[in-house]
Amino acid sequence: MSLLQVDDVVVQFGGVTAVNHASFEVFPGSVTGLIGPNGAGKTTCFNVITGLQTPTSGKVLLDGHDITRMPVHRRARRGVGRTFQRLEAFGSLTVEGNVRTALDIHDGIRGLFRSGDGSAAQVVDALLERVGIAAYARDRADSVPTGVARLLELARALACDPRLLLLDEPSSGLDEQETEDFGLLLSELASEGRTILMVEHDMDLVMNVCDTIHVLDFGSIIAQGTPGEIRANPVVQQAYLGFAEDPREVGAHAARPEDRVGDVEETKVLSR
Repeated sequence: MSLLQVDDVVVQFGGVTAVNHASFEVFPGSVTGLIGPNGAGKTTCFNVITGLQTPTSGKVLLDGHDITRMPVHRRARRGVGRTFQRLEAFGSLTVEGNVRTALDIHDGIRGLFRSGDGSAAQVVDALLERVGIAAYARDRADSVPTGVARLLELARALACDPRLLLLDEPSSGLDEQETEDFGLLLSELASEGRTILMVEHDMDLVMNVCDTIHVLDFGSIIAQGTPGEIRANPVVQQAYLGFAEDPREVGAHAARPEDRVGDVEETKVLSR
């Protein structure tokens, strides 16, 4: 049984359809990719799943229960965590202060009963060590490199002990080695039972760590499958590259130049 089910979701802003009858599932203990060209509707889908955007129609199910109208905080209590495409750290707090704040909010009154090995400080230290940014613990969040801030957001999300973790472009700002280490961390988290849904433009990372990939284009799911299946799918190649091998095959999903800015690295991977 899937942990998350997005069922025929439509999101319209006036006369613009941002998500067009999108349906997909995410299974427990997996790393799932949600990819697509810029403007495809990926972040809007994330907003619907986490409760920041009410869909025009359709449903979101968590463990088979309809959470479509459930507020954000109740979804968080049910184990839905998230990072954002735009960095959302508390800039005036230290790195460890950011994670401690998330932990305290999540624990609420239960945090008063922490003692011994379960102390909040030890939990925060362990999380920073886990994501590889312990050296920045006492630095202000607004002074650290972008890559460190991305990992800070991951540590802060993990402080809420999510079952379902949504990551919006989490490798942005990471160098090649950091991205490789990040991929290993995602695989470890999934092996421990966490479920990860990731929007990401680094196709090497996506192809290496994802079990399943769903592809959005102009708000619609145009393909889903394993990394190998997605890489070989001509419909996906057309959506990214803007052409098919036979020009006569180019149809409604042909890429417009203004919608494809920033997708160069993705096309390199998909066309290999």
